[in-house]
Amino acid sequence: MNLLVNSIIEWSNYKENEDTEINKVPIVERVLYNDSKLVVTINIFTKSGLPVIRRFDELGSFLNNDFRVLQEDPYSNLLVPEDLIPEKSRSSRNKAWKIIEKIVSLPNIKAFDSKIRGEIISQITAETGVGKKIIYSYVKNYWKRGMTKNALLPNFNNCGGKGKTRESNDKNDTKLGKPSTLSISNGENRGVRITFEIKAYFRRGLNEFYEKASSKTSLKTAYQKTLEKFFKSGYELQGDVPIPILPDSSELPTFEQFRYYYETEYRNPIREIKFRQGEINFQLQYRELLGNSTEMAFGPGSLYQIDATVVDIYLVSSFDRTKIIGRPVLYLVVDVFSRMITGMAVLLEGPSWVGAMLALDNAFTDKVAFCAEYGIGISREQWDCQHLPEAILADRGEFESYNADNLVSSLNITVHNTPPYRADLKAIVERLFRIFNEKFIHFEPGAVVKRRDRSEKDYRLDAVLTLNEFRALMIAHILDHNHNRYLKAYRKDEFMIADNLERYPVNFWNWGIQNRSGHLRTLPRDIVRMNLLPRKEITVTAQGLHFERELYYACDPLLRNGLMMRKRGRRSPKVTVVYDPRTLDYVYLTSLDNRQVVICPLTPAAKTFLGRDLYEAQAYFTGETQSLELAQTQQIQSKAQIHAIQSYVTNSAIEKTTEALENSSNLSNTQRLSGIRENKRLENEADRAKNLWDNRQANNGSDSKLDYLDNQAPEDEYVVPLSNIGEIRSLRKQLKRGKKQ
Repeated sequence: MNLLVNSIIEWSNYKENEDTEINKVPIVERVLYNDSKLVVTINIFTKSGLPVIRRFDELGSFLNNDFRVLQEDPYSNLLVPEDLIPEKSRSSRNKAWKIIEKIVSLPNIKAFDSKIRGEIISQITAETGVGKKIIYSYVKNYWKRGMTKNALLPNFNNCGGKGKTRESNDKNDTKLGKPSTLSISNGENRGVRITFEIKAYFRRGLNEFYEKASSKTSLKTAYQKTLEKFFKSGYELQGDVPIPILPDSSELPTFEQFRYYYETEYRNPIREIKFRQGEINFQLQYRELLGNSTEMAFGPGSLYQIDATVVDIYLVSSFDRTKIIGRPVLYLVVDVFSRMITGMAVLLEGPSWVGAMLALDNAFTDKVAFCAEYGIGISREQWDCQHLPEAILADRGEFESYNADNLVSSLNITVHNTPPYRADLKAIVERLFRIFNEKFIHFEPGAVVKRRDRSEKDYRLDAVLTLNEFRALMIAHILDHNHNRYLKAYRKDEFMIADNLERYPVNFWNWGIQNRSGHLRTLPRDIVRMNLLPRKEITVTAQGLHFERELYYACDPLLRNGLMMRKRGRRSPKVTVVYDPRTLDYVYLTSLDNRQVVICPLTPAAKTFLGRDLYEAQAYFTGETQSLELAQTQQIQSKAQIHAIQSYVTNSAIEKTTEALENSSNLSNTQRLSGIRENKRLENEADRAKNLWDNRQANNGSDSKLDYLDNQAPEDEYVVPLSNIGEIRSLRKQLKRGKKQ
């Protein structure tokens, strides 16, 4: 086998010891010279070794069986560019090279001949005054380190005691380091030598006062508390409080010594952050970012991320824009592979399971019809996302309930839940919330101002958007995100690069459907909604399906089956409906076998709530209930007043009637009952004459008055003529009698 010059070989020299056992002594050598007859090598790890000249026939079995060529050169780190070598090191290298250049430049194997080499070294010593020992060290370094000029670079990095500490057990030993200004001026040896005992106190103090869970203590404060606990000489009572007494500062370790020990011997950055800020905060803000979220998904639909946040904006009611209804909750569903937003939901409650299901329902909805509900016209190609994914990554809260079983069992969607407080594992969807805040939400009227000056107007009073108007804005910005957001940090694979794919979500989505198909699935719309939308058991009444308060629904099957007929004395039947809280226009009536869904629209009597949101309606109902409660005081007072008047009038009438009956004691009950008709006629005529109208006006002319006529009316005023209805009736009776005769 031919050995190349400068290669590193490792082989073993077998020697028999006294016990005839075989000891293998590994030898690592560099090949300095090689021809068909001679081989020159040098052991690179021994300090006193010199080149060894051998003949091939003397090597015997070593060249055949017991050596191997090493691929790594331990001195390859010396082969660095000139500009990376410090000036001091270059100067030292060049000086050494001038000294040994005559030796290492000898042809053939003359430099390895000890006699020739010795003579030249003697000449160099005589010329330069450099000792032979130094010259030999230069030559050996040159051969051992690779026979290059850089092999003569000095080992300055090995100088000094880097990483080593000068330990002591006696605190009275001289303090290490620069003396203090006071020590220099007084000529005294002030300060304490750091001993093993003091280091033990430092460790305990750091454990107890600094690297502690949720500790906000500074290193300076930890040092002070360490002195108070471990270096005190006693206590002094001030009242009932024991105050620790500390020795003179010259007898205490300084803060610089404490900090030096912490930074050089004790400190572990990972441990420090975990102890002081917690494991969760470490994982969120300080851990290494070596992964790539896109690697979690092979194509569109492989994995959706879903999350919710309370939006930084206040909204107003669509029923009454003067009423502020608070901040909505925004749910977003995003495809991990393409960053395409596939679904959204804006609600007034949550985060909750209902909100998460509505967002997923929207992700599986035809977006053309969905956008049309908010007055936005799009084509299918602009938002072609109405498919079921293979898996969903979500928070633990909403997707740890038993409701999530429907996703797994019925829809065959795998649910992955992140650990608590690990929002960074859903970084894609979390980042979108911040993008929308920075893009438009913080610039809308009613947006939350994080730091509002007390003299400024309350930002909540600026709210103008209703729930549906905010949804329309969100749809517009989602469409803009899907088509126009340039994904600068997206890591394309080699196939995307080959296809020259532009960095937009819609492009990644469409490319993935064509090249990574098989992850998106479809199911009948009714089946999906039955498993996602919330359910409610409601009563069937004659007015319709009574969903809540003034909300009634009806449909043809209920009318045909007579379920809405009024049933006297019988209990009203109950049915289960599936509803979408985002719209009150209809509910979905599930059949008995749960295989069909019937759409039930609002009845005409409930048309006030068309196009409204369930949460807005509930807010309206709550306001009506509050108004009713506020009206109770007025109603109670009114009833008290009418009851008092009723009691007074009734009791007065009883007294007067009783008195009249007592005055006519000879009047029997029969007599009282026999004259009812005549009494009624006389009372009617008297009441008619009494209630004639008078158009006289008050003297001041401000109001008109209706006064009953007096018997003596002024001649200069107009008097309404007396009614002659009685005379007309008498004439009609006489005419009737004449006809009969």
